[in-house]
Amino acid sequence: MTQQRKPADQLSEAEAAEELAALAAAIRRHDDLYYRQDAPEISDADYDALRRRNETLETAFPELVRADSPSQRVGIAPAAGFSKVRHRVPMLSLQNAFADQDVEDFVARVRRFLSLQPIDPLSVVAEPKIDGLSISLRYERGRFRQGATRGDGTEGEDVTNNLRTLRDLPERLSGEVPDVLEVRGEVYMTKRDFAALNARQEAAGGKLFANPRNAAAGSLRQLDSKITEQRPLRFFAYAWGEVSRPIAATHWESLQRLKGWGFAINPLAARCRSAAEALEVYRKVEAERGTLDYDIDGVVYKVDDLSFQERLGFVSRAPRWAIAHKFPAEQAQTLLEEIVVQVGRTGALTPVAHLKPVTVGGVVVARATLHNPDEIARLDVRVGDSITVQRAGDVIPQILGPVLDKRPEDAEPYRFPDVCPCALATPVVHEDGAVVARCSGELACPFQQVERLIHFVSRDAFDIEGLGDKQVRSFFERELIHTPADIFDLAESDKESLTPIRKLEGWGEKSADNLFAAIEARRRIPLERFIYALGIRQVGQATAKLLARSYGTLVVWQDAMLAAAGERQAAPDAKKPDLVGEHYAELCNIHSIGTNVADEICSFFAEPHNLEVVRQLEVRLSVEAAAQPETADSPVAGKTVVFTGTLATMSRGEAKASAESRGAKVAGSVSKKTDYVVVGADAGSKATKAQELGLTILSEEDWLTLIGRGA
Repeated sequence: MTQQRKPADQLSEAEAAEELAALAAAIRRHDDLYYRQDAPEISDADYDALRRRNETLETAFPELVRADSPSQRVGIAPAAGFSKVRHRVPMLSLQNAFADQDVEDFVARVRRFLSLQPIDPLSVVAEPKIDGLSISLRYERGRFRQGATRGDGTEGEDVTNNLRTLRDLPERLSGEVPDVLEVRGEVYMTKRDFAALNARQEAAGGKLFANPRNAAAGSLRQLDSKITEQRPLRFFAYAWGEVSRPIAATHWESLQRLKGWGFAINPLAARCRSAAEALEVYRKVEAERGTLDYDIDGVVYKVDDLSFQERLGFVSRAPRWAIAHKFPAEQAQTLLEEIVVQVGRTGALTPVAHLKPVTVGGVVVARATLHNPDEIARLDVRVGDSITVQRAGDVIPQILGPVLDKRPEDAEPYRFPDVCPCALATPVVHEDGAVVARCSGELACPFQQVERLIHFVSRDAFDIEGLGDKQVRSFFERELIHTPADIFDLAESDKESLTPIRKLEGWGEKSADNLFAAIEARRRIPLERFIYALGIRQVGQATAKLLARSYGTLVVWQDAMLAAAGERQAAPDAKKPDLVGEHYAELCNIHSIGTNVADEICSFFAEPHNLEVVRQLEVRLSVEAAAQPETADSPVAGKTVVFTGTLATMSRGEAKASAESRGAKVAGSVSKKTDYVVVGADAGSKATKAQELGLTILSEEDWLTLIGRGA
């Protein structure tokens, strides 16, 4: 039985927005369980299925990319207890493939980006994807100096002392080694060692680990390295980060160099000359999966030529030159015990199935989203049904449908509530006939208020240690906080409270002081995190970064958004941005921000309550100006560039990437603020408008010379 989700091109915008909201919430929860608690509830397959569905919807509806979109982040913020290490070269995640066609599309996409001809060679390296914990090892002059977890991709945990206990980690490298060499790979535990560890844990009355990956993660993140030393951890090297000089010309040669320096390299890795050869390796590895003494959940393909990798660069949270081909999903049957409706920060009502816990591929599943009323009706799932759930990714389970021959005779179709479950019991509405059901109480709805606060302190926003979902709900119910600004007044108001936080259940002097210190530490915040934390609809992390980079400071951004909102209110029916106003057009002209996202931002700034929230935060915080790329020597840093026409030596994607990596801003349309218009063959109206405005027009050759890539 296969799941029959609506294809993305058959969804309305409202349906897509509702499903993206549910996906973001589910993936956020499972990320926390996986990365921070080392206690996942679902399989890797389920998680990947959720991420893939999220990516599909965001591709079809780019204007709906959310502020809390999982596509804009990697892993999770480092946990307390370890000092933090900032990765000089980010440790990013990978895009996923689930079918042969996805792999063929990946290779074709790479060829298009690089403008390769059919006869031009393109090799990829296929490597088993180890189900372990990503680690970075820094060597200086051949000596191991520091090791860190991936963390959120930018910042990880310093686990140097624990890593020194690994038998696969050489303390000193010999031969021709760069002065700085950052080796990356995966820490894992063999199946045999995992079974022995759990046997010892059970005999000692200790915690049993769910799987080898959890055991490896939990062992490496011990505060006492003596405990780690007693755990049989292993390491496979597969990449590098910062290096003081190149170590090879291809990825395959780099693996051989790492092997020569004493690192363990997966013996199943293979160099492939085509997508067909790569898929042969995938099938061979999949067939041998059960006989391996370590867990793998797929095969990773990487473009072999490192000069190609450099040209391909990165998109959002992942490299363009690599993709992970995951193994098929697993399924199981269980009982649907209850359907509970949750209310999100935008008022969307999301039905969640509470299941009799079932193990699917080694992970316990107890919850699954049902998305919306239409999805419940389409699946025809009822309380009391036996249902089929699928683990098709790495985080969240999907309900495929009921097992009809096991349906109880008294099972009745589910009736979606027509009033919000909040205390106000306000009517549920469907805006413009959309499938998304929303509470009409808006800011008066306590569920929405608390969800907005939870979003504000979430890890990709203010990330306040010790102030999670549970604490926010408790403080809200006790009327200690109502708005984001109240969080920064907690310490002061707590002094005047008859029942201070330290007297509440679960709190004490030290925990309360730690919370206040954590809040104080977040009074300084980067602009992109501040924008994200506001929770503006359709403004995800990627969009928040674009806005921060485009406007630079909070004052400039806020003034521009207020002006754009005023223009939009004065011309609500105008279809073209230029007809609305200069500030609105400038906002729409930012690459990947269209009129739908711009309208949501304008709606936010047109609401007096939202303006008051921003103003209250301004007087309590120091919002840092956006960090710009290190492009001091770039002649196009800070310039706005528009590409038009067909380029001969590079694809449009590569052209955009080459400009942004050098600090330029790529716009989608020409305006008087455009600095350069790069014109290819068959250029049309954009070139004409550039001439009319007297802008600087460059040929493709001129552009390549300007950025230092000329002949």
